[in-house]
Amino acid sequence: MSGERFRALYPFRPNILKLGSLDYHYLDEGEGEPLLMLHGNPTWSFYFRDLVRGLGGGRRVVVPDHIGCGLSSKPWNYPYTLATHIDNLEHLVVHHLDLKEITLVVHDWGGAIGMGLAVRRPELIKRLVLFNTAAFLSTRIPMSIDLCRRPLLGPLAILGFNAFARGALVRAVMKKDRLTPEVRSGYLDPYDSPRKRIAHLRFVQDIPVTDDVASYNVVANIESKIGQLAGRPSLIIWGKRDFCFNDHFLKRWREILPAAEVHEVEDAGHYVVEDAHERIVPWIEEFLARHP
Repeated sequence: MSGERFRALYPFRPNILKLGSLDYHYLDEGEGEPLLMLHGNPTWSFYFRDLVRGLGGGRRVVVPDHIGCGLSSKPWNYPYTLATHIDNLEHLVVHHLDLKEITLVVHDWGGAIGMGLAVRRPELIKRLVLFNTAAFLSTRIPMSIDLCRRPLLGPLAILGFNAFARGALVRAVMKKDRLTPEVRSGYLDPYDSPRKRIAHLRFVQDIPVTDDVASYNVVANIESKIGQLAGRPSLIIWGKRDFCFNDHFLKRWREILPAAEVHEVEDAGHYVVEDAHERIVPWIEEFLARHP
């Protein structure tokens, strides 16, 4: 990577699981009951850095970078589909780390990936913490993201101009004073050349808005089974100024998890953890204490 100015903000020991010839990078900090944090697109484990530091005392925090993201390998020819990401996560969680009694913490695409694991292995999931995300079908998609799904335009914008990662720093963070050079480095440096942005494009192309998309049946299956998790203690923390996952998605989560505790963060956007981590850490601590 070109800069790595983010390293002071991300002082964690790297861990690598080999998936064939690929490096699947993950953080594994602390000891105790595991919190499994799953990022979305176009972020990586850097997005959760303040939660890793804030929640690590007395707990084990595991945060993978999906293949194509962060410090994981970024192969050009790879099946970047939701099913593949779920398979990779299952391999890490079940076969490599043998995690149990998991508190699942998800954001953006991490919701579908994490819930994909949860409906496969519900016995492993103890609690749920959801940030702005979805794990159910919807035809609602911002025009700017829909444009990035189109041939020619999408590859040019995402691969050529890094529009997805750069655009997110404009639209997903409300508190722009937090975007110091070091923070911007954290979000952008892993994607400093077109070949390193291929997962951004493939995630966008895999959004299940129509039934000809690879992830459509996978998400439909998750949605059909997700109700079995309604009895788990659940916490929803929602950035209310999200341009993508808006109140329509929050309403659907309230229907799926009617007993969930909900915090609506009026001054936070899609990157709600970036905007409000000082409030989020105590909320999660209190939630965990109420549901030992």
